[in-house]
Amino acid sequence: MNRKPIPKKILWICLSLGSIILFSSWGFFAHQRINRLAVFTLPKDLIGFYKSNINYITVHAVDPDKRRYADSLEAARHYLDADHYGKEPFKVIPRKWNEAATKLSEDTLYAYGIVPWQIHRTYYKLVDAFKNCDSVRILKYSADLGHYIADAHVPLHTSENYNGQLTNQIGIHGFWESRLPEVFADDYDYFVGKAVYIQNPLDKAWDIVEHTFSLLDSTLLIEKRLNKSFRPDRKYTFNERNNRVTKEYSLEYSKAYHDALNGMVEQQMRNSILMVGSYWYSAWVDAGQPDMKKLSRTEQSLAEKKAIEQEEQLFLKGKIIGRPEN
Repeated sequence: MNRKPIPKKILWICLSLGSIILFSSWGFFAHQRINRLAVFTLPKDLIGFYKSNINYITVHAVDPDKRRYADSLEAARHYLDADHYGKEPFKVIPRKWNEAATKLSEDTLYAYGIVPWQIHRTYYKLVDAFKNCDSVRILKYSADLGHYIADAHVPLHTSENYNGQLTNQIGIHGFWESRLPEVFADDYDYFVGKAVYIQNPLDKAWDIVEHTFSLLDSTLLIEKRLNKSFRPDRKYTFNERNNRVTKEYSLEYSKAYHDALNGMVEQQMRNSILMVGSYWYSAWVDAGQPDMKKLSRTEQSLAEKKAIEQEEQLFLKGKIIGRPEN
């Protein structure tokens, strides 16, 4: 059956509203692929447990994004607006939380993002879960940790200009981290090697964010230059998803941007996969390398189950708490 063409009036309304299709964080697709592939970086003493629970690790990779619809504190855990702190932010921001809070105030830290500290906190929750041989919490914190680590690899998670709203590039957030992986990720090389032990999880989190921030200027400038050579009718396309007309970056424009980035998205996905596996492995080592065949098969409490149900309901309603990224 042939679909009826989308009326020009509807297209104009969409264009006027600037309604780029919404994605969250790396996008559900990329987050789930990163967590799933991180399993295969693990050593033999861990990989059996994670492979037997790979569907959980994959599906729940997006739980922190869903919590953004229910928890007012969640949004700040996904980013760090490094450029808020000046031209040399990593000389300004102390890496240790207490020192940073004393120097800059906790309100400031939460206002401009705490992702490296969130990685650190979630890491030690995972260490404790391993120490207690608690299979449910090992999976929960593994999935959460993978999410925050992946977010720390996204250049637009390191800037106040997180969606190009300060440079007339609105929509670039979802473009870089969701549209490009959805279109091109099947062609990426995911042989990233084996997980390695991380000596200092907090310092490593900061190293990740600092490297990611170094990619920000290229992320923005390349798209701005490219935009000048494309007419709007070539830059965007319209598709119907879930009975809704959505505006997306065209395949032509997506390929041009992806090529101009010269492998950046693929490399950041590869880095994410290796780091997620390495943090999981390091947490297990720091917990004393418990026997993964002797875990307690605990269950979620009633309160935890209700909280998850509420998060899911609020997520489906679609009213995000905190700043939108797209």
